[in-house]
Amino acid sequence: MSGLATLWLRPGVRAAVWQALAAAAVLAALLWVAGNIAGNVARRGLDIDFGFLAGRASFEFGENLIGYRPGDTFLTAFLAGLANTVLVAVLGIVLTTMVATLLALARLSRNRLLSRLAWIWIEAVRNTPLLLQLLFWHQLTIRTLPAPRQAWELLPGTFLSNRGLVFPALYWQPAMGLALAALAVAILAAVMLRRLALARGDGPALRTGAPLLLALGAPAVLFAAAAEPLHGSVPALRGFNFQGGIAVSPEFVALLLALVVYQAGFMAETIRSGILGVPKGQVEAAASLGLSRLQQLRRVVFPQALWIIVPPVTSQYLSLTKNSSLAVAIGYPDLVRVSQVTIADTGRAIECITILLLVYLSLSLFTAFLMNLYNRYLMRRRG
Repeated sequence: MSGLATLWLRPGVRAAVWQALAAAAVLAALLWVAGNIAGNVARRGLDIDFGFLAGRASFEFGENLIGYRPGDTFLTAFLAGLANTVLVAVLGIVLTTMVATLLALARLSRNRLLSRLAWIWIEAVRNTPLLLQLLFWHQLTIRTLPAPRQAWELLPGTFLSNRGLVFPALYWQPAMGLALAALAVAILAAVMLRRLALARGDGPALRTGAPLLLALGAPAVLFAAAAEPLHGSVPALRGFNFQGGIAVSPEFVALLLALVVYQAGFMAETIRSGILGVPKGQVEAAASLGLSRLQQLRRVVFPQALWIIVPPVTSQYLSLTKNSSLAVAIGYPDLVRVSQVTIADTGRAIECITILLLVYLSLSLFTAFLMNLYNRYLMRRRG
């Protein structure tokens, strides 16, 4: 057998060769696309220039986190759209995880009615298009919800109407920054104290009570010592709408509802499969020790199910972030909406589409990076 044949029999060599060929094919495809774009742009007498971002944008934007106003630069408008997109993605991921977990537990419940209702939810949302659900929730919020004068008071000072959701606001103060810093340090110290108490076999007071008192008491004492009273704004009905507090548009409410309801249907099945993947012997052993149903889930089932759940759930998080781009269908001012208006104003379609591609790619890679870190942490704990 020749030397090349012997070398080819090594799995590592074959893997390296195939990876090099795949990388070369991808690079060739990218070069072809870049050359094709450059040729078409040259033939049409166009140029690719991102200098338009420094120009002044004249369009209205609506709600945004960074205070964009007409007359600011296009770059500021894109940053405002990015902030809205990230806000929807982060809130959507948190709420979807919570709803999907409850939905998965309901699906596994011994109560047949509860289990069937969860099954209907899952099957209904998984077999209808997200865009259709988004339009449904949007029409529901603007057509069905009451006017501000008859708004639903969900919590004291929190109202839901066809103008959106309004809730009390707290104004930022220097003492709040110090309190948050103290809270972070106190939580870290409380975690270390609890681990030390568990290792030494101390009583419940030192395992739970002392860390909780430390985590809550330290920032409260620091904030009280700063002698700065809290200042806030509570919504109140003035005329035909609410004044004060923080207002969230119906488009935002509809988008968040649609994403959470839709994505939770898929994620619930992922979580359910992870729970079912835990060996029954583990659950039976936990039950034989006298652990309650909740204790079994918290101490035995979920720690083992996470090894199965995290990788596919990462894909669900990425899907939710990308699906948020459908907000343009109901007029919510996200990144895609800003891009559309900017293209209409400047004609810079290639540049705006490139920005969208790079931003969504970066968000996806960053989310996957964080989830991979968490997955590695779980694998280290598994040993």
